[in-house]
Amino acid sequence: MPTAINAAVARQTAAGSVPSTTIGTTEGAGGGTGGIYSAIISRNQPIISVKEKTYEELHKKCLEKNILYEDPDFPPNESSLFYSQKSPVKFEWKRPREICENPRFIIGGANRTDICQGELGNCWFLAAIACLTLNKKLLCRVIPHDQSFIQNYAGIFHFQFWRYGDWVDVVIDDCLPTYNNQLVFTKSSQRNEFWSALLEKAYAKLHGSYEALKGGNTTEAMEDFTGGVTEFYEIKDAPKDIYKIMKHAIDRGSLMASSIDDDLGFCYGSAPRTDIGELIARMVKNQENAQMTQSSVDYQGMEERPAWTIVPMQYETRMSCGLVKGHAYSVTAVEETVFKGEKIRLVRLRNPWGQVEWNGAWSDKSEVWDSVNEAEKIRLQHKVVEDGEFWISFQDFMRHFTKLEICNLTPDALEVDKFQTWTVSVNEGRWVRGCSAGGCRNYPDTFWTNPQYRLKLLEEDDDPEDEEVICSFLVALMQKNRRKERKLGANLYTIGFAIYEMHGTKHHLQKDFFLYNASKARSKTYINMREISERFRLPPSEYVIIPSTYDPHQEGEFILRVFSEKRSLSEEVENMIEAERPLPIIFVSDRANSNKELTADENAGKDGEKTQADEKKVSAARCISSLLVSFQRSSTKAHEESEEQKQFRNIFRQIAGDDMEINAEELRNVLNNVVKKHKDLRSEGFELESCRSMIALMDTDGSGKINFDEFQHLWDKIKSWQKIFKRYDTDHSGTINSYEMRNAVKDAGFRLNNQLYDIITMRYADKNMNIDFDSFICCFVRLDAMFRAFHAFDKDGDGIIKLNVLEWLQLTLYA
Repeated sequence: MPTAINAAVARQTAAGSVPSTTIGTTEGAGGGTGGIYSAIISRNQPIISVKEKTYEELHKKCLEKNILYEDPDFPPNESSLFYSQKSPVKFEWKRPREICENPRFIIGGANRTDICQGELGNCWFLAAIACLTLNKKLLCRVIPHDQSFIQNYAGIFHFQFWRYGDWVDVVIDDCLPTYNNQLVFTKSSQRNEFWSALLEKAYAKLHGSYEALKGGNTTEAMEDFTGGVTEFYEIKDAPKDIYKIMKHAIDRGSLMASSIDDDLGFCYGSAPRTDIGELIARMVKNQENAQMTQSSVDYQGMEERPAWTIVPMQYETRMSCGLVKGHAYSVTAVEETVFKGEKIRLVRLRNPWGQVEWNGAWSDKSEVWDSVNEAEKIRLQHKVVEDGEFWISFQDFMRHFTKLEICNLTPDALEVDKFQTWTVSVNEGRWVRGCSAGGCRNYPDTFWTNPQYRLKLLEEDDDPEDEEVICSFLVALMQKNRRKERKLGANLYTIGFAIYEMHGTKHHLQKDFFLYNASKARSKTYINMREISERFRLPPSEYVIIPSTYDPHQEGEFILRVFSEKRSLSEEVENMIEAERPLPIIFVSDRANSNKELTADENAGKDGEKTQADEKKVSAARCISSLLVSFQRSSTKAHEESEEQKQFRNIFRQIAGDDMEINAEELRNVLNNVVKKHKDLRSEGFELESCRSMIALMDTDGSGKINFDEFQHLWDKIKSWQKIFKRYDTDHSGTINSYEMRNAVKDAGFRLNNQLYDIITMRYADKNMNIDFDSFICCFVRLDAMFRAFHAFDKDGDGIIKLNVLEWLQLTLYA
């Protein structure tokens, strides 16, 4: 059975890439739903009045008006800084020209030594930046270099990040939080260089605030910089060829980071609650200490005095060897050298603080370098300087570090990938409470309702040394927007996935399939990380992937990506949208003639006997009793149906009166009296609005009432739907669970996809995810009528209809 674990014992991680949108003056409406409810969202877009402007448009406007840009969506105030607590110290937001003379965006190229950590616990983010600087192509994509504080300066900058399948352009102003004229957060080693501080601000805007960046995994930022897929290794359980894997990753331009867990089990990927007041108090003290220390440091040969950084966060512990527990390091190189006639494997790491380095063998000042010739020192870029970067032997690296993350780049991020290319498929999905948030396999009653994705592995791997017929692929499941929604109380869900083999069916797999079939593969664990990924090897076949949260009823969005070495197909398992034998709508052109025909039928054989007005109606009780008999019958023979039909017409005429039609109030009276007499069906009856909907959806001539044929069609349907409702109302509560609604809809002859099931749950379920009899019948009436309407308009049967605005409004307003 699946078990859930905390991120402190994480396993793996991953991500992907595609096109580009803008987060400028306003972020796009719809909350990143990825078109799941495109019809509904598009309907409301004009109300939201989103007017996104590109960086180029905003920059040009500022230059024309000779003003400096001010970002309305990420203003220079506390709302952009913190969301959980108020800061006891007032920060001053300043533009770089107010902080120092001669500010520059980039000095001598952006490189890993430019980054120094500030007062925020976001070493994970800074370690990823340092990795990013090693790949110039990626760096120029994330940080467009055509920006300057000199030429065409307008106080506006922009950066690009991969965001759940799209590349987004984040536009910001250059106001930065300071205290005593010093940058509070990330800064460069050179006081007048600002690309790293502005990049951090853009990333904070993407997530809603600076505080949202506190605590995370380096994989998050590495994937957001590349759209790549990350593999996660516990070093104690790493494969024997881990050095070869690391070397291969560096040679391919992959981003890599490593960390050390502390003795308390803290992992730098988690976010312990930090008291803002305490953090700020430490900041003030650190800056005072830094000012006293700077006077004793030799800055000879440096153009600008460096910006000093903070001491470790309260959960980052410095060891005697110089390494820091609970802290992320960038892996910037993996090399071999010769020492005393033997080959030595080395790893180069960088501390994002820009200081505090390893002090053991192969550190900057280690005596072992005395035995290395100058040419080799130059090749390895050895230098004795407190910049946070150092060499360590691979043996010591494996002894001290506990986790390794490698972000493999997808083909679109690499200029040349001579080793391997990925086939990548991306699917967006959503867990909806009460409908498609079924939880893990521990919950068999709802697990099957989770979104399902078909995977076809078509070609085996090209590996002459492997005799097995095997396909290699990697599955990466990423939950969306959880960090941005932290201020609303959102935390990362515990997520995972299972893979089953399937054959033939194209429909959503039902509960019984999962009860009697074991999974072929699955994530090693369920974990509360943004993304979980794992590599698999399975024979060519057809499979289905079930992504889920550990517990049911947890609502959120996700993307599921499949990376395969050879050709494969991945798509959501969707039912065809159809209804069994939909009956055509009876368009009555002459209601008077229809009523005459009905009257003639009822008076046949009566030799012209006239009926008096007081004989046209009988008591409601007699009519309802007769209808109740009809309601309780399940089936009759053909000759009995004829007699029932005659009786039914007579009853309808007595209820309807001379006009031979019933309105919503009359319909409500009939239905509620029948329901009350049905002892085994608990229901409070039908609301008047429900009956109005029934009238509107069954009315074929637009009279606002229904005649005998329309009423009979509705009545027959209600009888059959009532049987379905009772089948699933096993506890006789008068309600059915929203998850059971899927099977009820299927039993009624409808085939819907996941989007429509989600909408049914949102529209008809109560806060406890239950659907009562009134809502149940209304839903089925609406489905039946809308299917019939569609088929009536679909003259050529191609599944497409064309309506003008009048027809559209008539169809939707009167519904």
